[in-house]
Amino acid sequence: MTFIWATIFVLGVLVFVHELGHYLAARSVGIRVERFSIGFPPRFITFTSVNDGWLMAIYFYSRNELGRIKWGPVFEKTFSSSGKIGSTTEYCLALIPLGGYVKMAGIIDESLDTEIKYEPDEFMSKSNLAKVWVMSAGVIMNLVTAFILFSGIAFIQGYPEVSNEPVISEVRKNMPAEEMGLISGDRIISINEKEISTWKEITEIIHHLPESPISLTYERDGDEHVIQMKTSYQQVPTENGLDTLGAIGIAPIFNYKPVSIGKAMQAGITSTINSFALIVMSIQMLISGDASMDDMGGPIMIAQLAGETAKAGWIPLLTFMGMLSVNLAFINIIPIPGLDGGHIFVILIESILRRPLSLKARMVIQQIGMAFLLLMMITVIFNDVGRLFN
Repeated sequence: MTFIWATIFVLGVLVFVHELGHYLAARSVGIRVERFSIGFPPRFITFTSVNDGWLMAIYFYSRNELGRIKWGPVFEKTFSSSGKIGSTTEYCLALIPLGGYVKMAGIIDESLDTEIKYEPDEFMSKSNLAKVWVMSAGVIMNLVTAFILFSGIAFIQGYPEVSNEPVISEVRKNMPAEEMGLISGDRIISINEKEISTWKEITEIIHHLPESPISLTYERDGDEHVIQMKTSYQQVPTENGLDTLGAIGIAPIFNYKPVSIGKAMQAGITSTINSFALIVMSIQMLISGDASMDDMGGPIMIAQLAGETAKAGWIPLLTFMGMLSVNLAFINIIPIPGLDGGHIFVILIESILRRPLSLKARMVIQQIGMAFLLLMMITVIFNDVGRLFN
C-alpha cells in the first residue's frame, strides 16, 4: 500500500502546484477560470463560487427521469456568504487522483472546446505577453516547488560530506555485496591483496573492474574474513556518453554538517539546476543512441520509485519529489501542442505573423499534439509493463 499513497501524495502535490500556477496567473490578468480540478473526471465533490455564497455538490450514480443509471449530482447545498460576488469558478475534487487541470474561458486545450466568443475575460482576448505568462506559470511553480524542497532538505539534513573511512554504511539490495553477506559496519581491509586505507581506494579499484572476479578481505567484530565475488556494473553518464563502472553495491558513511538558510538556498538552486541538466543529458543520450526509448518510464515507474523512496524515509521521498517536479517542468515546456510549451510556441508564431491563427488551424495543431502525446504515453506504459514482467 506504500506505493499507492506515495504516488497519490507526490503526483497530487506536484499537479496541484502546477495547476495553481496557471490558476493564479489567469486570475492576475483577468481571465475567467471555469474549473479548477484536482484529479480527472468523473467529478466527485465540487464547490462553485456563486453570488452570495458557495454551491456544494456531491456526485454519484443515480437514476434519472427515464430510469437510467447515470453519474450526476446526488446532493447539493448552498453555503451563504452575504455580499460575495461569485466568479462562477467550479473547484472540483475528481475521482482519478493522478492529475488535474485548469479550464480557462476561451482557450483551445485538451478538451478541444471551440466555444470562443472573444469576450474581455477570455484567454484569446488577452495580449500575447499575458498569454505567455499564464501558460508558463505552471512550469514556474514546479521549479519553485523543486527549489523549496531541495532547500528545505539541505537545511534540515545539513551538507553531506563523504567519510573517507573504508567502512560500509549501506548495502544495496540485489547486489554482490548483499549476496556475499556484507553488512553495515564492515571495514574493508584489502581488495585483490591490495591494502585498503581509504574509501577512495575502494572506488578506484572496483570501478575499474566491471563484471570481474575479486578477492575481498573485511573486518567484522575484530575478526577478518576473506570472500570471493564477482562485481556487477553501473552505467554513469559523462560528457562523452555512458561509462561502465564496476560496482558491488556498497555506500560510504556520510557526515552531515549544519548549514545556514542562505547556504541551504544555494544548495536548492544547485540541485534544481543539476536536475535540469540531468534531463538534458538524458535527451542527448537518446539522440546519440547511448540510451534507448526502452529506458523511458511512465506512471508505473513513477509509482514504483515513489513507493521505494517512501519506504526509505521522508528525505528520499521529498528528494524524488523535487527531481520529479523539475521533470514535469521540463516536459511541460517542450513546444509540443497539448503541452504548455506548445501553447507558448503557437503564441510566438502569432506574434511573428502579427495575427492570430484561425480556429481551424488551432484545432488541427491541438489534435496533432494530442495524438503525439497519446503515442508517447502508450510507449512509456508499454515499457513500464515490460519491466514488471522482466
